[in-house]
Amino acid sequence: MKRKGKKFTMVTAYDYALATQVDKTDIEMILVGDSAAMVMLGHKSTVPIDVDTLIILARAVVKGAPNTFIVGDMPFMSYEVSKEKAVENAGRFMKEAEVDCVKLEGGVRVADTVAAIVKAGIPVMGHIGLTPQSSSQLGGFRVQGKDFTAAQKLVDDALALEEAGAFCVVLEAMPNPVARVITERLSIPTMGIGAGPDCDAQVLVMHDLLGLFDRFVPKFVKQYAQIGKDVVAALAQYDGEVKAGVFPDENYSYHVSEDVEREIIAHLEGSK
Repeated sequence: MKRKGKKFTMVTAYDYALATQVDKTDIEMILVGDSAAMVMLGHKSTVPIDVDTLIILARAVVKGAPNTFIVGDMPFMSYEVSKEKAVENAGRFMKEAEVDCVKLEGGVRVADTVAAIVKAGIPVMGHIGLTPQSSSQLGGFRVQGKDFTAAQKLVDDALALEEAGAFCVVLEAMPNPVARVITERLSIPTMGIGAGPDCDAQVLVMHDLLGLFDRFVPKFVKQYAQIGKDVVAALAQYDGEVKAGVFPDENYSYHVSEDVEREIIAHLEGSK
């Protein structure tokens, strides 16, 4: 798509139901992201989630979106220990969850690991800039590449990932000019999230763009719906109708003929 100049999109999904909805659209890719740790499991960061949990979620997404390219996100400490362990865990995503590729965070420092996974026949998506798994080392959830030295490091990271065999690189939370230069320098597509309009593709967290996660909303997120508010309103209406004796009414109940009803009641009362 990069050669054709066509933009493409990716969103996160973590369950069967939402995956089926994505599969009805023209969105090309789904990321089963470690962001599930925050938006699905309530953790304060992405760090606590493990491989087993993400594989379970990925299986559900694959079933729900058979026509969409699925990316399995390798969580913290699933690829840092050794290249051998990284290949093993990447292989688990491919074999057990049947995803189409894996994603891991880091640039130069993980290039050898990326190369090892690719050599094993597993496609890899890279991720540089703000890398949530190591956000504490980066000073929190902050924009990266805001001076020449930091920007050059991002370029070096991107080039290292391409050299290692990554087929795409996520660029997160960096100034537009930096993302534009990286996109121009790489022959593989860039996937932006808070990296401006010049990337080859864009990705957003499903719960952010639908207004389902209100702990915080990043600056780069456009909310295309406020489903969270609709959910609260629907639940409040349900609660009120039950307590008022309005629901369920006859329209939501099962019925039998009057003769059968009399027979059932007579039999049940007679068996007391």
